Amino acid sequence: MIEVNNNFEQLPVSYLFSEVGRKVAAFKEKHPGREVIRMDIGDVTKPLFPSVIKAMHEAVDELGSAERFHGYGPEQGYSFLREAIAEYDYQRRGIHVEPSDIFVSDGAKSDIGNLGDIYSRNCKVAVMNPAYPVYVDDSVIDGRAGVLENGIWSNLIYLKCDANNGFLPELPDVRPDVIFLCFPNNPTGVGISKSQLKEWVDFAREQGVLIIFDSAYEAFVREPNIVRSIYEIDGAEEVAIEIRSFSKTAGFTGLRCGYTVVPRQLKGVYADGKEVALNTLWNRRQTTKFNGASYVAQKGAAAIYTPEGRADVIKATDYYLGNAALIRQAMTEKGFLAFGGENSPYVWAKGAEGADSWKVFEEMLNNFGFSTTPGSGFGSQGDGYIRLTGFNSRENTEKAMRKLTE
Repeated sequence: MIEVNNNFEQLPVSYLFSEVGRKVAAFKEKHPGREVIRMDIGDVTKPLFPSVIKAMHEAVDELGSAERFHGYGPEQGYSFLREAIAEYDYQRRGIHVEPSDIFVSDGAKSDIGNLGDIYSRNCKVAVMNPAYPVYVDDSVIDGRAGVLENGIWSNLIYLKCDANNGFLPELPDVRPDVIFLCFPNNPTGVGISKSQLKEWVDFAREQGVLIIFDSAYEAFVREPNIVRSIYEIDGAEEVAIEIRSFSKTAGFTGLRCGYTVVPRQLKGVYADGKEVALNTLWNRRQTTKFNGASYVAQKGAAAIYTPEGRADVIKATDYYLGNAALIRQAMTEKGFLAFGGENSPYVWAKGAEGADSWKVFEEMLNNFGFSTTPGSGFGSQGDGYIRLTGFNSRENTEKAMRKLTE
């Protein structure tokens, strides 16, 4: 038998959301006939936009024609989509991003893990605590996390986020090489202002640090002072990679499409000190290990940037934000300390003093018939909290919250 990657043995037995699904399934088996409303996983419930469906049908028709057939596409993404992204997501907002900086992929989660291929295994990684589990798990798989001791990985730098600092981390005392930031944040739902994010960009420029900025939920931002892109900050193009997704923006969770921005100004060095553009490395990585997102998915994504598609994005995100507002209001009425749900589809709520996250999860499931995500699955600072999602239907959201408050 071959020797396998020993780092997998260090991971938790199952991925957080898989464990939640297992517990929900066990509950339903034990209580047949009882309805369980899923307020845990961040999967959308509204269908794809009509403009997207129309574009995808046209793409399928093209693939059915010898004259218009598309085989292997560019690994970086088709120019029609990269140009639309550059214009509508950045240039029209006064941000200078070129199509050549943009790499279309099959989703943000893949890119988060794959980016580890272009920076050294010796790099010290900093993550927010709590944080989306993939940042930590990928670091473990790649061998950067060290040893797990009392729930803490020895080689990771944890950026503490709690109610006392508004779930906004403070600059680390120890210099990392790579910092993962996510705003609007998953799981806490909080946004970050330009002045607050500028501190991180300035720190990264002074210390020679790479920021990987996950802005998958930027389309939910409604307050003008809350950042949607790290490139709103002067100098960020020299230190930051930005990751985005169409999953929550336009319901692509089952279709899979997203993109990563790697500015050409962003540099790194080899072990011998030779300088190299990270754009060049990422391009080489993608052309080696990735054959590009499907033509049909990219045609659908491009439709988001039509007038009809842009209107549909606002309508859909408003809908989910409306659900999140209902959740936050109900949780507050019930006596929970609740955060998020304003520029984000997630609500982060603290249970009774001393109750761990899985206990709060069980209480919600057993007493009120809806599932949540235990905050401890996002890191040690998440213990005692639960995450609720606004991505269910309005009917189910209202039903779950009535069960909670009546």
